[in-house]
Amino acid sequence: MKDPLFFADSFFVDNFERIETMLFLMSLCLLVYHIGQKQERKTLKIIKTGIRKKLDKLTMTSTLRFVFQSFQGIHIFTFDGVNQIVNLTSSRHFMLIFLPSFCLKSYLLS
Repeated sequence: MKDPLFFADSFFVDNFERIETMLFLMSLCLLVYHIGQKQERKTLKIIKTGIRKKLDKLTMTSTLRFVFQSFQGIHIFTFDGVNQIVNLTSSRHFMLIFLPSFCLKSYLLS
């Protein structure tokens, strides 16, 4: 909700059922986000390392939002029917360890 891209006034709900549905969906999204962030921090603690932030500082309490935003520059390039991942740096590859194994398929790593 702190994200500037989230505009609460840009959607209008007419009846009570829609308000309940929006509340349920937002709560479910927050639950999934919290579980993912908790799993990421647990994995960081187990392997006793951290994620490098923008100022090259190592942190063990990185947010899942930072991890997701770091994957924004990765693209799939198809040439002659062969898919290739473009701009997958070593730090981004390292962050993939903390995501579930089915996410690796999206980055052609499994």
